[in-house]
Amino acid sequence: MSDEEHHFESKADAGASKTYPQQAGAIRKNGYIVIKARPCKVVEVSTSKTGKHGHAKCHFVGIDIFNGKKLEDIVPSSHNCDVPHVTRTDYQLIDISEDGFVSLLTDSGGTKDDLRLPTDDNLLTQIKEGFAEGKDLVVTVMTAMGEEQICALKDIGPKN
Repeated sequence: MSDEEHHFESKADAGASKTYPQQAGAIRKNGYIVIKARPCKVVEVSTSKTGKHGHAKCHFVGIDIFNGKKLEDIVPSSHNCDVPHVTRTDYQLIDISEDGFVSLLTDSGGTKDDLRLPTDDNLLTQIKEGFAEGKDLVVTVMTAMGEEQICALKDIGPKN
């Protein structure tokens, strides 16, 4: 055997994929799908019958979960589509900085300071007003394909 040490230069993450494959025919309304490299929530699915030469086709209409744009795709139902890993995490709001970033408290007790305020005006005013009134706010952060965004807000009572 060899006595010399091996050094590996690793520039990769743990190898966890941002998406996973799923057969197009198995994707349902309110599920998630990747259309044009964007994570989307499926709002409409229609399946055409098999034609003279073969495949039934699935027509997906999806809304981008981060920017709200409507996207469409047509895929043979026997083929695989990419489905994004979508996670939702709750964090307690600590602070809002002047430059539009929020400071959040994680479950482990650390802080998360790399998130911007949401672009949705309704949610934005709710967060700013609630924070100005001194309420304890919990925000829900949706994560998919390396993107994160605040998507919901809960009020857990006034600060003591």
